[in-house]
Amino acid sequence: MSKLRDRVDADEAGWAPGDSPAAASRPVDEPDELPDIEYTDPIVDVDQVPVHVAWARVMRDVKSIAKSARAEIKTEKSSYRFNFRGIDMVLNGVGPALRRHGVMVIPVKTEASYGSAGKMRDVQVRVTYEIRGPLGDVITAQSVGEGLDTGERGTTKALTTAYRNFLTTALTIPTEDPKVDPDRVNLEREETRFNPLAYRDEALNTRTSAARLSQMIQELRALGHGGELVKNENGDEEKLGNLLIRIRRERTAPPPDAGDEWPETTQPGGAS
Repeated sequence: MSKLRDRVDADEAGWAPGDSPAAASRPVDEPDELPDIEYTDPIVDVDQVPVHVAWARVMRDVKSIAKSARAEIKTEKSSYRFNFRGIDMVLNGVGPALRRHGVMVIPVKTEASYGSAGKMRDVQVRVTYEIRGPLGDVITAQSVGEGLDTGERGTTKALTTAYRNFLTTALTIPTEDPKVDPDRVNLEREETRFNPLAYRDEALNTRTSAARLSQMIQELRALGHGGELVKNENGDEEKLGNLLIRIRRERTAPPPDAGDEWPETTQPGGAS
């Protein structure tokens, strides 16, 4: 199922050399089944140790997770293949050890930022995790992740990447794979191709919520494109940022009561 899902994701994204701000990636081969992991030696004091001892025992059990899945990276200049370990492989290796030692990893805070990267939505997250031991004591840690997607899955991909990064780093999980490591290959993003008309059209769509408009305004500020001129719904030129702010105000302002009129001091765009 995971192989089919990855292929569908790649096809829907329309990846091709030069399309994505990162290099295009397509799964080549991965294990059909994940190995069964079973521990038989009992632990007599599993519920009596502090969280740092339990975490160290998890580290002792999870000695390595091989990069047995393969992917292909294509850029405009070259292409290469590499082995990797996906989230399912990491969870399959770490999950049994966490349960064995009574350890839970719980995300308690997520900070996300959104931007546009060519045809893709770029999502970056910073996640705070609590590692809870069998006695209820806690270690707090953070991880970051990034996700690119043409649809609504960017946030999910970013959260998945953050969790995988957290587990492999916090547990110091090595790999025995001597092949090319994608973390050691420098891939430069293409220059972001900003499309002001896409922002305008989404803003003018009556189904676009005020919350989404606020998010778009933040994106424009981060990208520095709020001053670009576009034609508004009346065919007049208007700064893109002003258009978004005006429409957000129109959609958040309470409607007048029947028979009432808007105050004369209120002008289009919210100016008084």
